[in-house]
Amino acid sequence: MDHLQELENISVYIFREAYANFKNLGMLWSMGKDSTVLLWLARKAFYGHVPFPLIHIDTHFKIPEMIEYRDRIVREWKINMIVGSNEQALENKQTFPDGAIDRISCCQLLKTEALRGVLTGDGVRYRFNHALGEYQREENPEPFTGVIVGARADEEGSRSKERYFSPRDRQNEWHIAEQPPEFWNQYKTDFAPGTNVRIHPLLDWTEINIWEYIEREKIPTVSLYYNQGEGTRYRSLGCYPCTFPVNSEARNVREIIEELKTGRFSKIAEREGRAQDKEDGGGLESLRREGYM
Repeated sequence: MDHLQELENISVYIFREAYANFKNLGMLWSMGKDSTVLLWLARKAFYGHVPFPLIHIDTHFKIPEMIEYRDRIVREWKINMIVGSNEQALENKQTFPDGAIDRISCCQLLKTEALRGVLTGDGVRYRFNHALGEYQREENPEPFTGVIVGARADEEGSRSKERYFSPRDRQNEWHIAEQPPEFWNQYKTDFAPGTNVRIHPLLDWTEINIWEYIEREKIPTVSLYYNQGEGTRYRSLGCYPCTFPVNSEARNVREIIEELKTGRFSKIAEREGRAQDKEDGGGLESLRREGYM
């Protein structure tokens, strides 16, 4: 068994443990490479069916191709899809692109607060109706008790402090020192009522592992990850006002893998093109403590 197969087996095991232990489960999908691999693994874990809804937090500032890709995959794979957003902040133009606040405050409103609302059932969320081919607003939705996330420990400093099963309190805030220990393949899945648990099946995957798995499984991704002839590509995806491409000649998955192994990116942070990381002191711990993805 090779290393990729070992990682896949662990992730599939985590998926099944989560499904067996949490009554109302969801999974975040950002349309990026990590969460798309997560979606692929979910389909493997449950034999082509995803038995819980995917959740996308739409800031309304995503790169258009990402939204087009989302809606195409939702239709083709018959995904149960929920989209949430902070409509009040958007209506009041209380965002960084509108010049009202800084990038970190914008992330808090459009991502953290929107996610909290979706998870608790207090926010605005829409579910895709496959029969009508459109998103319809959900009224009085149930809160989620667990949410599966595509976080990797090597991606960014605060993520390295996560557990496979990481509890958040009733306000979805993260208390790092109170996380349960995880030894070998023993995981705590019994938490106090009101706890929201983040589940991380990709925690021990690396950026190279993700691309090697995409190559092996032939997983479709957005074209933004590849050089289209301008000598740049995106290494990490987010909102277009705060996410910038990096200089790269990689035009396909194999070239990205080689670039990560031998090129300059082997020593440069994956999220170098994400402006909000720089404003948060080079990491996202302050945002993640408050419930950020």
